[in-house]
Amino acid sequence: MSFKDLRIVDNFYQTSAFFPMPTILASTVSESGQTNLGAYSLCFPYYIAGKDYYAMIFEVRNSSNTAQNILRTGKVTLNFIPDKRKYFKEAVRLGFPGDTTAEKMKNCIFTLKDSTLGNDRPQIVDEAFQVFECTWMSDLEDAYLDKPGCLEGYAPPYRNFNGITSKFGAHFILKIDKIWMEEKYYDSIINGVKKNNFPPVPVDYGYRDSTNFWCSSFKAPFPEKIPEHEGDVKSVIYCAERIDPTVKFTPEACQKLVKIPRVFLKAALTQMVEIAKEEGITTIDEQALVIINDKRRKEKKK
Repeated sequence: MSFKDLRIVDNFYQTSAFFPMPTILASTVSESGQTNLGAYSLCFPYYIAGKDYYAMIFEVRNSSNTAQNILRTGKVTLNFIPDKRKYFKEAVRLGFPGDTTAEKMKNCIFTLKDSTLGNDRPQIVDEAFQVFECTWMSDLEDAYLDKPGCLEGYAPPYRNFNGITSKFGAHFILKIDKIWMEEKYYDSIINGVKKNNFPPVPVDYGYRDSTNFWCSSFKAPFPEKIPEHEGDVKSVIYCAERIDPTVKFTPEACQKLVKIPRVFLKAALTQMVEIAKEEGITTIDEQALVIINDKRRKEKKK
């Protein structure tokens, strides 16, 4: 295979690369109180573990209706639309810059329904297969000091990762307040995802030229088994003995935990000990492990 050095230019993910991305309609509340829909793809998980909340990173043009509304209200909802040609066509139309909220929403084909989190929230796209209702974490990097109104570009200084980050750009760290899932896909996550119960997720390849946006149709995903890599039971026992002196693991219970990857072992054992204390268990044997794992599954469903 031969490679060539490709020049990196503005919007490199579109102009200098083939970069698969999600297809999202961001709903925000305009000054008139009407919900505004904007089409976006630069939206990715940001805080995923180890904090008391979860968050997304959302990158936008700072003069857009969406950015200006977030700067003003601090609220945005991320609506993941399924793979339908008419939906992608409408998303392309909604992504055209310069239209007012009233203009772009006049003949919008999507159905909007009210949020259950409050009247200050943007409406939700009913056709979405999943929805993230979010709040902008404007306290990070003092981004609350950034205000709406500069539609011709913002002057420096700029923030590094949250708020106005360049003359024409903005990054928003969005705390996920609620994830809504279409019922049949909710059931698949809770009961086990298979290729025939995956949502039809389109892949957007961004703006490639002066004529077209490009999107690929959904195809059923294929599974690839995770290779089994059992650790040494002695390693599990060693770790278990150091979690909490008041809760002990039997060797038989430790033997059942050897498939947990080593990097996740301490966290998993710590969670088991916390549940054991809640249940009044001081020795985690094979029977107690069944009770603990059942509670872990129930907590996941919640």
